[in-house]
Amino acid sequence: MYSDLDPLLHSQLRLAIISMLVASEKIEFTHIKNETKAAAGNISIQIKKLEDAGYIHVEKTFKNNYPNTMLSITDKGIKAFESYVTNLKKYLYPKD
Repeated sequence: MYSDLDPLLHSQLRLAIISMLVASEKIEFTHIKNETKAAAGNISIQIKKLEDAGYIHVEKTFKNNYPNTMLSITDKGIKAFESYVTNLKKYLYPKD
């Protein structure tokens, strides 16, 4: 039934991360943690899955001597998100 919905994006936390990136293009790890209230370890796991799929780019640097992780969405990630939303709309607004 839901086979046309990308299972990678169908996860609540991964969908939240991608949605934030679509809106902002680039965000810090701490912003995701503050917005989602998810555990840092869980966020890291979901980021890795999105990165492995080529949906996001992860850049690790230092900011004031502390590790800083910045995320940005790739073209592939944008296309996957747009496709997900289009397919989800089919369930929300079925043709009669």
